[in-house]
Amino acid sequence: MKNLFLYLLGLMFLSCSSVPEYSLTANFNGLDEGKAYINTRVGTEWQAVDSVDVIEGIFMFTGTVDIPDYFYITLEGKRGRLPIFIENSDITVTGHADTLYKAKITGSSVQDEYNAYSEELNKHWEKYGEIRMKLIELKKEGDEAKASELEAERDKIYEDSQQFSKDYITEHPASYISPYVLRSVSYGMSGVEIEAELEKLDAALNKSGFVVELAERAEILKKVAIGKKFIDFTQNDPDGNPVTLSSLVGENYLLIDFWAAWCGPCRSENPNVVSVYNDYKDKGFDVFGVSLDRKKEDWLKAIEDDKLTWTQVSDLNYWNNEVSKAYGINSIPSNLLLDKNGIIIEKNIRGEDLRNKISELLD
Repeated sequence: MKNLFLYLLGLMFLSCSSVPEYSLTANFNGLDEGKAYINTRVGTEWQAVDSVDVIEGIFMFTGTVDIPDYFYITLEGKRGRLPIFIENSDITVTGHADTLYKAKITGSSVQDEYNAYSEELNKHWEKYGEIRMKLIELKKEGDEAKASELEAERDKIYEDSQQFSKDYITEHPASYISPYVLRSVSYGMSGVEIEAELEKLDAALNKSGFVVELAERAEILKKVAIGKKFIDFTQNDPDGNPVTLSSLVGENYLLIDFWAAWCGPCRSENPNVVSVYNDYKDKGFDVFGVSLDRKKEDWLKAIEDDKLTWTQVSDLNYWNNEVSKAYGINSIPSNLLLDKNGIIIEKNIRGEDLRNKISELLD
């Protein structure tokens, strides 16, 4: 208790003497001591912005931000992260160290705005989740007709949720949470589309980490848009031999397939790619796999199990795979289809769409 008293006294002295632009005071049950961190995410990497000692569950961050922005609080030895908008004000956080995401945040008007947006968005996701559970049951029962109807309803709810977020950006161009909202709906956007959305935002938001990230992503995506020539690269195959993309370009339509052994949707799509490849490999179609795996043994096992007989490469750097970064890949499975001149003619075609496109080109 004496240590806690001295710690709180020090915080009070610091607050009175330095007059910080923001003070974030937290009190978490279930945590006696350790370290607390403010983190930010740059691309796929986590970066610590600040750290302080925790004394009997209490800690305090002080500092300044140019504009309110999105950060994460983490606790040493505890799982999970607490997303939080930090602005130059007195912010209080209370909760339990084992359930960070449930913590109560007060003192940030931007956080209040984010909470209100999230509450409305969650109404869409609740409906989406209900239909998803019904779909699982219908597919178990084999009622494909009813399942097809519900799939259309599910897709409509998803589209409505995306449109709700896009409308929010349009209606709140100066809101500090709009860059966050834009990032959340940008995954399927082209570089030109991202730029168009960024232009809607107030210039005061240009310092937002999300705005900076999205502007950089837009530039990358414009370089690999449909109609652009491929970006060459070299990575090693499973035997350690370097393979250069340009060595495979010219004779066939070439699908550059980004995937990973740990990616469930990728593994579900692999049989479809295998089927199309086997039917058209002698007619002018080839596949070049780029894996975002970390463990070579998992990568090799997935290649064997899924019967992926085309050329495969990886640098085993997970989301830091240099090729995926150059091509602006932020979700998998993803792919690009090149014509015989190395021009990108399609992106992210899967299922029957892939077969139909290859049939159109080669039948």
